[in-house]
Amino acid sequence: MKKFVVFLVFVVLMAFVVDTVFAAKAKCPQKRKTKKAPSSLYKQDKTAKADAAAGKKIYIKTAKPMACLMCHGKKGDGTGKLGAALTPKPRNFKCKKTMKDVTPGQMFWIIKKGSKGTGMIAQKTLKDKDIWNVIKYIRTKFMK
Repeated sequence: MKKFVVFLVFVVLMAFVVDTVFAAKAKCPQKRKTKKAPSSLYKQDKTAKADAAAGKKIYIKTAKPMACLMCHGKKGDGTGKLGAALTPKPRNFKCKKTMKDVTPGQMFWIIKKGSKGTGMIAQKTLKDKDIWNVIKYIRTKFMK
């Protein structure tokens, strides 16, 4: 009987996780009310000189207080382990309808300052160069 109860709890939890993951992937476009970056920054794009490989390392592992993939997921689709608990769900970088109007400068602003009303906190420990590296990685890996 005890094994059956444990099994039943496991099945219910797995159903919830699977449902959450697929719901996050299906959400496209994602509506946001993120504050627009100042116009001088909004138009900036320093990704030409950025290093996508360095950005990948930050995205996957070294960003503090936590790596980007924890919320945005390994595939950049907003299905990271911690992202499942957030409302609204983390940004799905693969959603072309959502990302088409998000400039590199706007991405920089959001990473640097955070996004009020979402789980996106300001990344105060990242240097500007590191932020541009992450943006280049996201834009070349997920926003094709």
